[in-house]
Amino acid sequence: MDKNSKIYIAGHKGLVGSALWNNLLSKGYSNLIGRTIDELDLMDQKSVAAFFQQEKPEYVILAAAKVGGIVANTTYRAEFIYENLQIQNNVIHQAYLNGVKKLLFLGSTCIYPRDAQQPMPEDCLLTAPLEYTNEPYAIAKIAGLKMCESYNLQYGTNFIAVMPTNLYGPNDNFDLEKSHVLPALVRKIHLGKCLKENNWEAVRKDLNKRPIEGISGKNTEEEILNILLKYGLSSSIGMSVEIWGSGAPFREFLWSEEMADACIFIMENIDFKDIVNAQSEKTTTVGECRNTHINIGTGKEITIKKLAELIKESIGFKGNLIFNSSKPDGTMRKLTDPSKLHHLGWQHKIEIAEGISKMYDWYVKS
Repeated sequence: MDKNSKIYIAGHKGLVGSALWNNLLSKGYSNLIGRTIDELDLMDQKSVAAFFQQEKPEYVILAAAKVGGIVANTTYRAEFIYENLQIQNNVIHQAYLNGVKKLLFLGSTCIYPRDAQQPMPEDCLLTAPLEYTNEPYAIAKIAGLKMCESYNLQYGTNFIAVMPTNLYGPNDNFDLEKSHVLPALVRKIHLGKCLKENNWEAVRKDLNKRPIEGISGKNTEEEILNILLKYGLSSSIGMSVEIWGSGAPFREFLWSEEMADACIFIMENIDFKDIVNAQSEKTTTVGECRNTHINIGTGKEITIKKLAELIKESIGFKGNLIFNSSKPDGTMRKLTDPSKLHHLGWQHKIEIAEGISKMYDWYVKS
């Protein structure tokens, strides 16, 4: 890519897309294209085709997706598989039809088996059953990476799939029903602190910015307390924040801006043929090309309980954390093996404690 290349970022307003957009701007790329869902519905095949034919992007980064945590994945199984497949099929196929020079497809490390070896290398894909709670989303992402791989092998395209670990950072989703674990914990513990300190001005400010099931800062204290109780914030005895599960599962987290840096590093320096050539030196399987995707992660993990305690300490919450073991834990461990990415020349720098502090500062200021 050069600085004037026309680059389309699908999903440029979300956690992932905004980090990619800002990274490109910081590196001097000036010809970026983005469309909101109101401007372009990526599930609409005809609209996507018309967009590609009109704009003719040279490079595409596919960061648009329907995402969420364990609650959302369990509740909206049909939407997670249908919407993600529609988006991927439309964008990847139109990139091929319109001669895009390189496409980067972003998936997730939930593609790996529930009981995969730890840490998880790329070649453990499809070796055992998936975690049931996020199976529809995982299957969609597996289809996307295999679509990239298959188009490369049949049509000679340069489509690269990357599988980031759990991400967090600016512009994250803090919806208490649909968000991932880290942003949900940040918001719940922040609200717990505000209630503990009887800081109703801060509580109302938070709910005005991000209403919960229609409840905003304009509602009565009783209505606000009732909706917060539904999501595990109780002021009946002191102040407590309930967290789904036992707290025992391990998770890996990567600061979203570092994920963006890794992606742009790959866009600037790595082609599909480089990945194939590197893998061919290590395999004895003749005539097969599999698992050419790249993990993006830290290779470090933390329990949900320790994560919650770090957030509690960073925010300054003086109440209690209660783990509800009757709720599902999901996969017990999900640690990536980022050695392929390290071999290609990129490693992370921001550790989890620093990231939580940066995340909370952003959340309060936003």
